[in-house]
Amino acid sequence: MHSRFEADRQLTARMVLTMFLLGLVYVAFLAALVVLLKSVILVVVIAVGVLGAQYWFSDRIALYAMRGRLVSAEERPELHGIVDRLCATADMPKPRVAVAETDLPNAFATGRDADHAVICVTTGMLRRLEPDELQGVLAHELSHVAHRDVAVITLASFLGVIAGLIVRFAFYSGLFGGRGRDQNTAALLGIVMTVSALVYALSFLLIRALSRYRELAADRAAALLTGKPSALASALTKLDGDMARIPTKDLRTARAFNAFFFTPALRPGSAAARLFSTHPTLQQRLDALAEISTRLGRDAT
Repeated sequence: MHSRFEADRQLTARMVLTMFLLGLVYVAFLAALVVLLKSVILVVVIAVGVLGAQYWFSDRIALYAMRGRLVSAEERPELHGIVDRLCATADMPKPRVAVAETDLPNAFATGRDADHAVICVTTGMLRRLEPDELQGVLAHELSHVAHRDVAVITLASFLGVIAGLIVRFAFYSGLFGGRGRDQNTAALLGIVMTVSALVYALSFLLIRALSRYRELAADRAAALLTGKPSALASALTKLDGDMARIPTKDLRTARAFNAFFFTPALRPGSAAARLFSTHPTLQQRLDALAEISTRLGRDAT
């Protein structure tokens, strides 16, 4: 999809590398499952079924999980107005617009491509942000759509999902023989679980690394599109402070969508937490926006 969002070659290269590495892990994982489960058809059916559902119905799944609802321009004229102006500026198709009724201040983009994209904003965010700040957040989400990284993250997370499903399926099924093969069953089950755990760990770390970079790339693209990096920085600062006051139950509910959210649903702490985080630290994002603001100031003179 062509748009006025600047092409980000580093983001594209990182997405390609991540998908290549995940593809290698995926092929090895499926090969191991075929050997262990002795059923090519079963493995293929499970893999294709889960991947297809996750890819084709990602928008519906995300909206349902977050209790999001598509809203018309008549229902939310201000929100639609900002999206209309940004899409016109970026020369890109307008995604569907949804609102989630929750005090959690956040936004996310989902959908397999630009023609099936949805931008969802929570009522908590709409209550907290000024129009310029909201514009920066929505430009950030539109950048995810324009750069196709929503689809990439959706596909990348597939490995972790399938690994978890295989473990559960192996545990609860009778694939490994009858009662007379208890020792073999336990050993095979242990191997499947070990392989699945390793696959999940590798995919987890690769996705986190890609997700942190894509957030910085989306911040940069949004700041350049709107010409107001300070508004986006203000939104980040405001939401980071408000996140600490959100009930723990709401944060737990949103944890699965961290990779898609504008701000992380859980605040980072230690170095290990930063390694596992889907987002850069607030200071990293503010420093990057400050550099863009300085550059824009120099370009204007």
